[in-house]
Amino acid sequence: MAYMSMGEAHRRIMEYLDRFSDAVSSQDGASFKSLFAVSSNSQFLLSLADALNIFHDAPRLLKNSDNYSQYSDIILPLFRSLQSYRQSNLLESYTAFEKAANAFIQEFRNWESAWAMEALYAIVYDIRVLAEKADRELASNGKSPEKLKGAGSFLMKVFGVLAGKGSKRVGALYVTCQLFKIYFKLGTVHLCRSVIRSIETARIFDFEEFPKRDKVTYMYYTGRLEVFNENFPAADHKLSYALEHCNPKSEANIRMILKHLIPVKLSIGILPTNRLLEKYSLLEYSDIVQALRRGNLRLLRRALQDHEDRFLRSGVYLVLEKLELQVYQRLVKKIYIIQKQKDPSKAHQVKLEVIVKALKWLEIDMDVEEVECIMAILIYKNLMKGYFAHKSKVVVLSKQDPFPKLNGKPVNS
Repeated sequence: MAYMSMGEAHRRIMEYLDRFSDAVSSQDGASFKSLFAVSSNSQFLLSLADALNIFHDAPRLLKNSDNYSQYSDIILPLFRSLQSYRQSNLLESYTAFEKAANAFIQEFRNWESAWAMEALYAIVYDIRVLAEKADRELASNGKSPEKLKGAGSFLMKVFGVLAGKGSKRVGALYVTCQLFKIYFKLGTVHLCRSVIRSIETARIFDFEEFPKRDKVTYMYYTGRLEVFNENFPAADHKLSYALEHCNPKSEANIRMILKHLIPVKLSIGILPTNRLLEKYSLLEYSDIVQALRRGNLRLLRRALQDHEDRFLRSGVYLVLEKLELQVYQRLVKKIYIIQKQKDPSKAHQVKLEVIVKALKWLEIDMDVEEVECIMAILIYKNLMKGYFAHKSKVVVLSKQDPFPKLNGKPVNS
């Protein structure tokens, strides 16, 4: 930090107070927003924090001025948050910011229009970010991280403020998306349900009214929830919506959506191109796609093992593991095609021994009984049409469409 005189410190504090007062009186939402972005590391707020650490009489400046005193419950804890953040005291910064945020919400309730919505967004964003930083500080000191949970409770309060009638309700989806981020981080995704119910069933909300950015984020998170619930048609719809409406220049966001959409597409029989996987650096899926194309069970299992940690973190491992049935289907289909080339009249009769040998060639040891069980599952789940000739250990395939395509529908559960 460069040297700053007492006079310069006083000037910078007064500049902030004037900007605050002017923004409120002129209802300048954009200018107002910039005054609350503690974690943004903006030069203006960093220099203000330095000024506050030199000039310690800011409370008196507020109390002695008619222009600022009514907002002292917001500004004074916000000043403390800035000072603490500048000094890397993240727990103290969060605690002070939460006080400022609560005071802001009281004022926001009283403003008739939604002119301060952008400032509210800045506060909602920073309450989450500062809580995460505070929890990391608590954890590093051997204490229980609890601030992110507290931030979630605060955001529920904000959601309640926005869930009424009028122009302010347009901010409800942004708050919802920040809540999703908290719940996913904490592993409490079941808490998303009540908020989703409010958004999707309450008559006061029209989804199309919300900003495009928030709709994309909302569909991304609700799509991920549908993946957890194994509701793949709904997951496909929501994640596809997010992908279609995502800013095409936001490659990182597109990649994040595809990480979850690709497993969903695979589960309903739609394979991505190698070009797509290469473009968005998602090559961990390339061997899985090849395994599905070739009917190579060994390749699928090896890909799952090699990228296990990554798939588990993304919450898609179990989805990918269930692709084994489609790989078995493809393997039997390849055997069927080879037999059809040799003897078309007997192509639809596949001996279980042949499947056992094919699996052994893939270094997978199974006996006839195990293979028979898998074939029964394939028939039951409509991945294969046919029946068993149990005595002769033969699968007799239907002569018409023996391997139905999924056509965008999940495997029958």
